[in-house]
Amino acid sequence: MTELLIRGAKQVVTLAGPARPRLKQEMRELSIIEDGAVLTRDEQIVAVGKQNEVRNLASPLAEQIDAGGCVVMPGFVDAHTHPVYAGTREDEYEMRAEGYTYQQIAERGGGILSTVRKTRAASEDELFELAIPRLRLMLEHGTTTAEAKSGYGLSVEDELKILRVIRRLDESQEIDLVPTFLGAHEVPEEYRASREDYLDLVTKEMLPAVASQKLARYADVFCETRIFSVEEARRVLSRAATLGLGLRAHVEQLSLSGGAELCAQLKAASADHLEWVDDDGVNALQRSGVIALLLPGAVFNLGLVQYAPARKLIDAGVPVGLATAFNPGSSPTPSMQLVMSIACAQMKMTPAEAVSASTINPAYSLGLGASIGSIEPGKRADIVVYDCADYRQIPYLFGVNHASTVIKGGRVVYVRRS
Repeated sequence: MTELLIRGAKQVVTLAGPARPRLKQEMRELSIIEDGAVLTRDEQIVAVGKQNEVRNLASPLAEQIDAGGCVVMPGFVDAHTHPVYAGTREDEYEMRAEGYTYQQIAERGGGILSTVRKTRAASEDELFELAIPRLRLMLEHGTTTAEAKSGYGLSVEDELKILRVIRRLDESQEIDLVPTFLGAHEVPEEYRASREDYLDLVTKEMLPAVASQKLARYADVFCETRIFSVEEARRVLSRAATLGLGLRAHVEQLSLSGGAELCAQLKAASADHLEWVDDDGVNALQRSGVIALLLPGAVFNLGLVQYAPARKLIDAGVPVGLATAFNPGSSPTPSMQLVMSIACAQMKMTPAEAVSASTINPAYSLGLGASIGSIEPGKRADIVVYDCADYRQIPYLFGVNHASTVIKGGRVVYVRRS
């Protein structure tokens, strides 16, 4: 048995509360313990409370972490990422600075299909090695669990290749990865004149292969006016559901398509992006309980101005989460801390709401809320120590990595060098 005592914390942000996603005012209720401590045994949290109470429960041989003057929080749960790909797109970053739009860059051969070409040319081992440092950066910024999508293969062989890499990564590095199949990310170049054939490929070949090989827990689709229509997305997601996969979707990112209402109708686990969602979409999400997963890093990096209406969603009672959308094009950031900063500054979420949206709510969107996302006895000991005296400083002092120690399953996996 291994034992770890985290002691002397200025704030232990526990997020203890109801066993479900947090709504409305609940997102501001973080259940903070001042002068707190956390005791873990093996992979689990066994006690949380005032330092003088918890310290007495530790054995003399317990490893100790002095969190004096620091904030202790659950590890971030980043529920929308694309970490497995080849190549980078800094050329497109420069083009956007020169005034080119997302659509114009795609028309010139850039965008998703640019990454698809490079990813198809890479071997499984190459993709694995390229992803390791990306995931390490995420871990060093406080992420301990992440959803990971395919979507840069767009062929049976290459989509399965990416999902196999995600499985290898999950088994070989510290961040727990939840795999999602995103074959309906874009229509590949060879199917541009026959998109119906590509939809057949996704629904009749890709999805059955993914399900039979147990390579993904979820299926996703990019539901967008210029990509896949609502009815095409319904076809993909409905087929995924019949094969036992959970559902997620990119919706209302660049225009209003009705994708949020589709997510509500299909009881998806999350509706992601939502920059252009309207009142009907908000109401549908509220009635269905679908988690709205907002990705402000993509809006920021693309130089757009239309952020998702976080205040309207929260005030309506929609459970809201945040994610990096880490990918080589629209949001190449590993930092949930930065995403929190953007959410507070641009979407007017409070720091407390941003914390709930980065931990407990995305944990529930991945079906993991019973085991991660808060610091409570019985949950997995995924914990981060931040070198600041108040949790609000994490988004306030932006562009800085505040994470000093990352604990995964009761084991210290990262300590920042001074």
